[in-house]
Amino acid sequence: MAKQNVADQFVDILVRAGVKRLYGVVGDSLNPIVDAVRRNSAIDWVHVRHEETAAFAAGAEAQISGGLTACAGSCGPGNLHLINGLYDAHRSMAPVLALASHIPSSEIGLGYFQETHPDQLFRECSHYSELISNPQQMPRLLQTAIQHAIGRSGVSVVSLPGDIAAQPAPDRSAETALVTSRPSVRPGDAEIDRLVEMIDEAEKVTLFCGSGTRGAHAEVMEFAGKIKSPVGHALRGKEWIQYDNPYDVGMSGLLGYGAAYEATHECDLLILLGTDFPYNAFLPKDVKIAQIDVRPENLGRRSKLDLAVWGDVKETLRCLIPRVRTKDNRRFLDKMLKKHADALEGVVKAYTRKVDKHVPIHPEYVASVLDEAADDDAVFTIDTGMCNVWGARYISPNGRRRIIGSFSHGSMANALPMAIGAQFTDRRRQVVSMSGDGGFSMLMGDFLTLVQYDLPVKVVVFNNSSLSMVELEMMVSGLPSYGTATKNPDFAAVARACGAYGIRVEKPKQLAGALKDAFRHKGPALVDVVTDPHALSIPPKISAEMVTGFALSASKIVLEGGVGRMVQMARSNLRNVPRP
Repeated sequence: MAKQNVADQFVDILVRAGVKRLYGVVGDSLNPIVDAVRRNSAIDWVHVRHEETAAFAAGAEAQISGGLTACAGSCGPGNLHLINGLYDAHRSMAPVLALASHIPSSEIGLGYFQETHPDQLFRECSHYSELISNPQQMPRLLQTAIQHAIGRSGVSVVSLPGDIAAQPAPDRSAETALVTSRPSVRPGDAEIDRLVEMIDEAEKVTLFCGSGTRGAHAEVMEFAGKIKSPVGHALRGKEWIQYDNPYDVGMSGLLGYGAAYEATHECDLLILLGTDFPYNAFLPKDVKIAQIDVRPENLGRRSKLDLAVWGDVKETLRCLIPRVRTKDNRRFLDKMLKKHADALEGVVKAYTRKVDKHVPIHPEYVASVLDEAADDDAVFTIDTGMCNVWGARYISPNGRRRIIGSFSHGSMANALPMAIGAQFTDRRRQVVSMSGDGGFSMLMGDFLTLVQYDLPVKVVVFNNSSLSMVELEMMVSGLPSYGTATKNPDFAAVARACGAYGIRVEKPKQLAGALKDAFRHKGPALVDVVTDPHALSIPPKISAEMVTGFALSASKIVLEGGVGRMVQMARSNLRNVPRP
C-alpha cells in the first residue's frame, strides 16, 4: 500500500472531524490536496467560482449543521479571496477550518510569485492561524486548529505550502481523539446566588435575547413566565426566541419594531441572555443590568454591568428557575404587550393599502408573500442592506425555519453563497436566498455553481436598481444620493441563459404565482422582482447620528412598514392579558 503524503493525512483528519466537503477553487499549490480529496470517497470537492463564496458557503453550512466545515484557497490571491467570508464566519461563531495553500516552502520570504503571508493575514479573523513548514508538524497542528475552531466556535486557518503537502507524511502515531462538540458551562454558585437575589428584588424584569439562546427556547419561556418578564430580542436571536412566545415584545436596534426598546428601558432589571448586541445606544444607562454569556469576553463590553455571569443560557436558566420566587404581578408585562401590539398595529397599514395595485411592487409586500409561500422548515439566507429590513420584519420563525445572514459582519453579497452551503446540507430542504440586486450582482458568477451541482436554491432578487440602504444613509446625512443607482439586466433572462429557471415579476398580482412556480421547480430558480426604490418612509426627526451610529430614539422607527404575521402573534398574546 502506498505511503500517505501530507495531503492525504490532512484530508483524512478532516473526514474524522466530520467534514463532508471542501469548498474552493483549484490551483497549483492546492493540487496535492484536491487530488487527495479525489481519492477519498468520504469527502467531496465543491468547485465555486470565487473563493469568497467558498468561505461564505462553509460558514453557512456550519451554522446549519453545527459541525466543522472547511474551505480552501490556493497561494496568494486565491486564499486572499477567502478573507471576507472568513471574517463573517468568525463573527457568526461558525466553526470553519480554512486551508490557505502557500508558495513553495524554500521561497517563503524571498518575494516569490504570488507570495503573501497567510499565517499573518488571517490572524484577525481566526482563533488560530499557523504555518505547516515541516511534515513532522502533521497531524498535531491540524488537530490543534480543529480544536480551536470547534472549542471556541470560530475560524481556524492552516497555511500549507504545496511542496510540503506532496511530501510523505510522518509515520502515523496513535490517533488523537478529536473534540467535535462543545460542553455545557454552568456558572459559579456565587453568581447564581447574586442573580437570584437581584431578580427577587426587582419588580419589573426584562429579558433581551441573542443567538446564545439557541436550544434554550423552553427554558426562556418557563423563566419569563415565572417572573412575568417581557422578552425582546436582537436580530440574531429572532429565529430562536420569537416563535411560540407569549411574552414577545419585538426587536431592538435600527431594524427593530414593537416595544422592545421600551421594555429594556422601563424595567428595574434587564437581563441580557446570550447576546453581544453591539449598539449600546439602544441599551439603558440607568437600569440594573445582568448579562449571561458563555463567552466571557462578551461580558460588559457593550454596557456597564451590575452582574456578569459566565455560563451558557440553558444551564444558567436551569439553575435559576427552581430558585427564583414566582412573581404574581404582571402589570409591567401586560403594559409592554399592549404597547407592542399597538406599535405593530400602527404600521401594519403601510403594506396593506392598495399593494395589489402599486407598481413598482412594495418590497414589504414581496417579503410578506414570500413568508406565506415558503415551507415551514425553509432556510432563508438574507443579503445585507434593505433585505435585512424585510427579513427582520416579515420572515416568521417557528422553531423549524432558519434565518441566516451577515448579521455581525454586515457584508454585501452573502445571501447566494450562504444558500449554496445551506443547500448542500440537505437537498430536500427548501433554501431561499433573499438577494438584493447589488448583492446578487456582486457574486453573480456563483449562480453557475447552483447550476453545476443542480442545487435547488430559490433566489428571490429584490430588484430596485439601487443600493437603497446606502441611499438612506446619504439622505439622512443631508447628502444627495450619488453612486447608488445601478443599471441591471433582466436577471431572470440571465438565469435562463445559465440553464436555470427564471421568471421576472413586475406587477403584484403576478407575484404569488411566480413564487409558487419557482418553488415547485426541482432545480435552481430565480425570481426577479422589480421593487419600488422609493419604498422608504423616514420620520421627520431623525439625525444622521441616529442612522450611522445606530442611536435611534424610543418613539421613532427609521424604516416604517408592516410586520407581517407578527401582528397576528401580538394580537394573540394580548388575548392572554387578564381583563379587570
